[in-house]
Amino acid sequence: MNCNCESEDTKGIRYKVREDGEKKALLTRLSRIEGQVRGIAAMVEENRYCPDILTQVAAVQAALNSFNKELLARHIKTCVCEDIKAEREEAVEELCELLKRLMK
Repeated sequence: MNCNCESEDTKGIRYKVREDGEKKALLTRLSRIEGQVRGIAAMVEENRYCPDILTQVAAVQAALNSFNKELLARHIKTCVCEDIKAEREEAVEELCELLKRLMK
């Protein structure tokens, strides 16, 4: 395993146990985003004006970016820091690869 805050099942899927408050905050953000996406679908169904829909799509993208920033910060402050303290240098490489994928 790469860090103490991670585990892996027999299928190679990795997991991280999150505190209840952290999990609730992340799920609340995702629920809001889900509601925004449903709102966009309703706008399409109602034949709303394209710029109005595009404005809402931009809001969803901003909300997803915000979610990513929060999750990434938590990952760095927990798993990556633990790995570095435990001298697991591969964590830095994994983080660099993750950042490359996120910045496409």
